[in-house]
Amino acid sequence: MGEVDSEVPPLPPRYRFRDLLLGDQSFHNDDRVQVEFYGNIWEQIFQVSFLLEMINTVPFIITIFWPPLRNIFVPVFLNCWLAKCALENMINDLHRAIQRTHSAMFNQVLILICTLLCLVFTGACGIQHLERAGKNLSLFDALYFCIVTFSTVGYGDVTPQIWPSQLLVVIMICVALVVLPLQFEELAYLWMERQKSGGNYSRHRAQTEKHVVLCVSSIKIDLLMDFLNEFYAHPRLQDYYVVILCPTEMDIQVRRVLQIPLWSQRVIYLQGSALKDQDLMRAKMDDAEACFILSSRNEVDRTAADHQTILRAWAVKDFAPNCPLYVQILKPENKFHVKFADQVVCEEEFKYAMLALNCVCPATSTLVTLLVHTSRGQEGQMSPEQWQKIYGRCSGNEVYHIRLCDSKFFGEYDGKSFTYASFHAHKKYGVCLIGVKREDNKSILLNPGPRHIMASTDTCYYINITKEENSAFIFKQEESKGVPVGGLYDAPSRLPVHSIIASMGTVAMDLQNPEPAENSCKLALPTENGGGSRRPSIAPVLELADSSAILPCDLLTDPLEDETPHSEEEGFLVQEYVKGYPPNSPYIGSSPTLCHLLQQKAPFCCLRLDKGCKHNSFEDAKAYGFKNKLIIVSAETAGNGLYNFIVPLRAYYRPRKELNPIVLLLDNPLDNLLQCGIIYADNLVVVDKESTMSAEEDYMADAKTIVNVQTMFRLFPSLSIITELTHPSNMRFMQFRAKDCYSLALSKLEKIERDKGSNLAFMFRLPFAAGRVFSISMLDTLLYQSFVKDYMIAIARLLLGLDTTPGSGYLCAIKVTEEDLWIRTYGRLFQKLCSSSAEIPIGIYRTESHMFSSSESQVSINVDDCDDTRDRRESWKEKTAHRNSTGSDQSEHPLLRKKSMQWARRLSRKSAKPPSRTERITQQRLNLYRRSERQELSELVKNRMKHLGLPTAGYDEMNDHQNTLSYVLINPPPDTILELNDIVYVSVLNSSDRMKQCVDETHL
Repeated sequence: MGEVDSEVPPLPPRYRFRDLLLGDQSFHNDDRVQVEFYGNIWEQIFQVSFLLEMINTVPFIITIFWPPLRNIFVPVFLNCWLAKCALENMINDLHRAIQRTHSAMFNQVLILICTLLCLVFTGACGIQHLERAGKNLSLFDALYFCIVTFSTVGYGDVTPQIWPSQLLVVIMICVALVVLPLQFEELAYLWMERQKSGGNYSRHRAQTEKHVVLCVSSIKIDLLMDFLNEFYAHPRLQDYYVVILCPTEMDIQVRRVLQIPLWSQRVIYLQGSALKDQDLMRAKMDDAEACFILSSRNEVDRTAADHQTILRAWAVKDFAPNCPLYVQILKPENKFHVKFADQVVCEEEFKYAMLALNCVCPATSTLVTLLVHTSRGQEGQMSPEQWQKIYGRCSGNEVYHIRLCDSKFFGEYDGKSFTYASFHAHKKYGVCLIGVKREDNKSILLNPGPRHIMASTDTCYYINITKEENSAFIFKQEESKGVPVGGLYDAPSRLPVHSIIASMGTVAMDLQNPEPAENSCKLALPTENGGGSRRPSIAPVLELADSSAILPCDLLTDPLEDETPHSEEEGFLVQEYVKGYPPNSPYIGSSPTLCHLLQQKAPFCCLRLDKGCKHNSFEDAKAYGFKNKLIIVSAETAGNGLYNFIVPLRAYYRPRKELNPIVLLLDNPLDNLLQCGIIYADNLVVVDKESTMSAEEDYMADAKTIVNVQTMFRLFPSLSIITELTHPSNMRFMQFRAKDCYSLALSKLEKIERDKGSNLAFMFRLPFAAGRVFSISMLDTLLYQSFVKDYMIAIARLLLGLDTTPGSGYLCAIKVTEEDLWIRTYGRLFQKLCSSSAEIPIGIYRTESHMFSSSESQVSINVDDCDDTRDRRESWKEKTAHRNSTGSDQSEHPLLRKKSMQWARRLSRKSAKPPSRTERITQQRLNLYRRSERQELSELVKNRMKHLGLPTAGYDEMNDHQNTLSYVLINPPPDTILELNDIVYVSVLNSSDRMKQCVDETHL
């Protein structure tokens, strides 16, 4: 007996009367309910359900034995409460039988409705019965009275007349005041919890509508708006829904944005984890068109953030193996864990590759950022600045694709060479053909060269303001036969047609003379000064490859010269390089790239630049005697991502004479900067400081980087500083000048463009336009665009040198010199490059002189105490006023400021009386106060250099580039005039392929 008693489970808690009124009858579903009745009969007797059964059953039993009591009233309407309990139990049994769990919200709503019905029904029946002794109300009038009373309206047209019915009304109101608020409170609590969790995405909607799922650790307003603006920028995605699956509670700003009607009908927020199948089922992951998994780049431990992303990717792949995955990874060493994803973007790979190419191809980061963003090219069109208009217009160019047989751009070039098709498509339509893919080959080839013959099944990749499908072209023939048919450059009236069509909608373009004339390949050059002499002509671009098509270009030294032996005067450092693959891969999944390597591995002790060793005694960059400018990388740690910085700078296609020494600086105090040769450096690359990413305010994550860059910018104004930030909005603090009126005007322009809905409102900031700064978060767009353009990541990797494909070209830059200005226009440059070296121009990096009204850079000289000095200065200005032929304020010029300062010093030396000791000390203090900030910083740097034993001859204190601005023009119109010092981005034919073509043609 002892063993049997020990197996009896403990009794459940006692149930109160309130639990019955609230509908808490869960004990009926408990298998232990029979055990409860043993030894506890009084609790069963005093239960409300038992009392109701006794009230309705005992009178019937008594009337069987006592007939006079058959006229007694039995309140059978109280059985509605028993029916309510039976209904709840039936629903619970039904869900348990079909093994389906219903939500707590459904159960609570059902209980509330049943309670309201029971209260109204009980009150109506009781009042109708009691009022038989009074006004004798009908059942409908009693029901009407109960509804009006419980709704707190109280018209007063129907009222109980006798005290028993009035007492019943008081009892019913008291019960309602106790029961209903409790149930409404429980319902409101469940509703609030459901709003936090986001509810479910219904199966019916998932089967009838298209949706994508966005999985993130925490979502901020910037990330959300970037995703929504870029995702819905494509017309074919307007009917898609976005389901956000996030484990954290919705942010207040995010909640406010999702309440906007534009997004409230499209975006659904679900609070849950991607590691739970229940949450993935709520998001209907198995029916989703795609799943985007983003890493949290604000985490201090970026490796831990990658681990979370990897687990999310595994969980989604396990739950929905057919759902396309688009994954963002921070560290390159973690990329191989998600190789199964359809598209993967590694942040550090792209970041370091863009930083590296910015050193050899200026503003590559700006070029790639503008290419991957969706824009209509309308930014800056209302600005009075001409450079902002053309810069904003060209920013609308994107990469599109089309099959050759379906294209009007390239359909006529079937059987022609790739170079021929690229040049003539740009000449006639203003589109830039940059790549192609064979039907039987999955690899995209950038500029495969003239040896590639176009086929009808080829997929063409081109740069244009809009894709061809959104444009309608009207081809017109010449109505007058007397008009000679010529090329597009024959006369100023025959300007080439370029892509001026918007990115949305259909625009008709009138293309005159679409068919090329017989001599259209030869460009007619204008005469000089009306004379008969002509400038040098440009060779035509041939339809098929020929030996003349592979001649080295005049604008760029051919990489083949790199194979020629060097003379002894060129130094021994150049001869130490050999071409090969890096012997050690820093992480799994890195693509092998042929690079310039040292013949012998350098000892580890020789890697320290500031300390000598037994192999050499050099302790600073000056002692090494580098012939090329340095590239200094300032970072906190030497991570694996630096591999992607070094490889593009040491790629095999770069001439050995142009290889820049790379210095890694793990700490950047002034002494270390001077020792590593910052005054001999061409570029200083500052990597975002990961230690500040744990800031309480998200936008403060860039604080340390911004202040450090600003300090170096003040100390070395002539140095080209390149950095990347976490938040794009912080780019306005780069090279910050508080009193720069032009920067304030650009800030207003940025706000105007943002109010217009532009995704590129930050593009007019001078540091970004010049390629000095970029935000890696801008490349989130690359992952979003890959959902529509699955080739964008592959093209970006080819442009940045992260991947090398046999037969594919690479990105390079050439500079326009005075000897090249005879080419005159961008269209003629396109022909020159295509015909001579088979190179495809992509855009222009242009630098213009500009006068900025900044009072902070002016030299402060106080001459108010000397009226005589002021008079002489005014007279000197009057004498030199006639030299100012342009009428501009030349006081901003650094040379004039220097001369005026020297002139003021000469005036201060002319004194009748020799100064006393007190006056001399006062004058010295005054001179210290009057010195400009530039002079103080210059003296500080020179003093430190003298202290370290470094020569100060290389420190330039005035060349601060404050009067220039630079910007990128992607695929400019063919009639764009070339300017001096323009840098042209070109897709260069692979040097090994070019050599192979030359050898083949020699044998032929």
